[in-house]
Amino acid sequence: MDVSTLLQAQNDKFKSIEVDKEHEIDPGLLLVSDLNPIDAEAHEANLEDHLQSTARDGVQALLAALFSLPIHSSPDGPVAKLPAPTYELPRAKPLPKPKPQTKWERFASAKGIQHSVKDKKVWDEEKQDWVNRWGRYGKNKELEDQWLTEVPANADVDFDPAKDAKTKRKEVIAKNTKQRDANLARAQKAADPKESRKKEIESTLQSTRKSTASMGKFDKKLDGEKKIRGIKRKFEPAEVSAANERKSSLAILAGLEGSSAKKARRAEQDGQGASDVVNVRKAVKFASGGKGSHSLARSASTQKGKTSFKKGKR
Repeated sequence: MDVSTLLQAQNDKFKSIEVDKEHEIDPGLLLVSDLNPIDAEAHEANLEDHLQSTARDGVQALLAALFSLPIHSSPDGPVAKLPAPTYELPRAKPLPKPKPQTKWERFASAKGIQHSVKDKKVWDEEKQDWVNRWGRYGKNKELEDQWLTEVPANADVDFDPAKDAKTKRKEVIAKNTKQRDANLARAQKAADPKESRKKEIESTLQSTRKSTASMGKFDKKLDGEKKIRGIKRKFEPAEVSAANERKSSLAILAGLEGSSAKKARRAEQDGQGASDVVNVRKAVKFASGGKGSHSLARSASTQKGKTSFKKGKR
């Protein structure tokens, strides 16, 4: 039985792996470009077949270029290493501008300081365990939780070490936050100076409007000016009850003493007067310029003598 006719018919179904067209191939990007002119007759006769034939020729040319690369064996099978790309792909958008350096980054680059990332955990000798450097139960709060703290010799009588440590820690946080906001504002200004200038002018205009007695109510409005939404001033009534006046006075005295409003409320509940809330010793020391109550009495008597001497002279 002659099967050559059947084999020939089967082979005719598959096209040759050889491509007659010329293509620009970049194996590094797996890119193939067909720069040949379009066959108008095939394109008009059957568009789908024409597109498939063109795509098939390009893929066949790319596969032929890949199989011509040097191949080496690997655990996953034969592998070909792609060469470096030669075709330069255009960008859809321009390159991003480099971020401006912060003050610390400029100082570190000038001094040659290398950036190092601190570990989140540190060793605590007292607990014999790894604790957080920041956050809850962090190492930076150990001064606030100590049961025994050395007090400086020049500290006030009401000096609280835990409160002082907490205040210093909050000051450091506020300073870092301020520096971060300044860096962000500097970066935004460098990225879009026109927008930054616009916001600065709007902020200056709002501050100018609020500086008048009427809070800018009777000022002439500019074209496109936004409405200023500020906080209205509240005036206390001229006549108040004795209880409210006493409460406000105690709150002011508690603030002068440097304590919270709890002392004022506690003094009000206990029925104490203003003399019980005010620290008399500190007030005398402040009035005498740090010389004490005896010096204050001596100074008062001296002033009294001078006054009587002047009157006698007249």
